[in-house]
Amino acid sequence: MISAGDFRNGETFEMDGQVVTIVEFQHVKPGKGAAFVRTKIKNVITGAVTERTFNPNDKYPKAYIERKEMEYSYSDGDLYYFMDTETWEQLPIGKDKLNDNFKFVKENMVCKILSYKGSVFSVEPPTVVDLEVTATEPGVKGDTATNTTKPATVETGAEVRVPLFINEGEIIQIDTRTGEYLGRSNNK
Repeated sequence: MISAGDFRNGETFEMDGQVVTIVEFQHVKPGKGAAFVRTKIKNVITGAVTERTFNPNDKYPKAYIERKEMEYSYSDGDLYYFMDTETWEQLPIGKDKLNDNFKFVKENMVCKILSYKGSVFSVEPPTVVDLEVTATEPGVKGDTATNTTKPATVETGAEVRVPLFINEGEIIQIDTRTGEYLGRSNNK
């Protein structure tokens, strides 16, 4: 059990049948009246963020989120299969559990599978991925001085904005959280 007086950022607990995590907290001790804890909490399964005040003496059961690294194998319709690299077991995960940033994941990439009490609720791809540009307008010599970008399709089918000097066949780095081009990859 965790009491509201002990809340810290990132703390995860069960409340009203939901699993929530503390995004922000503030202990408030007004001049008159009892102290309270003002928080911003996020439902880890739905992603909804709400503000709520707690009595410092309120107690809630701790929730333990399991984060396991698994390798993405392949997709079959709306099911995406991940392999446990220790036991070689395949875990099918429905398309509804994947975030928009999964479009940057290709086969054999290691992702974090988030689950609560054995039930998977989310898949986190690697923060930075190296992908090959499969389609883009050709670069023109001298197109390096401006911040202008052009669309490019990468090997997973996702589209990103890249500088004008990037050509087809180049390996680029992409931040999966924002979908932004980070630079050319060092891995050839």
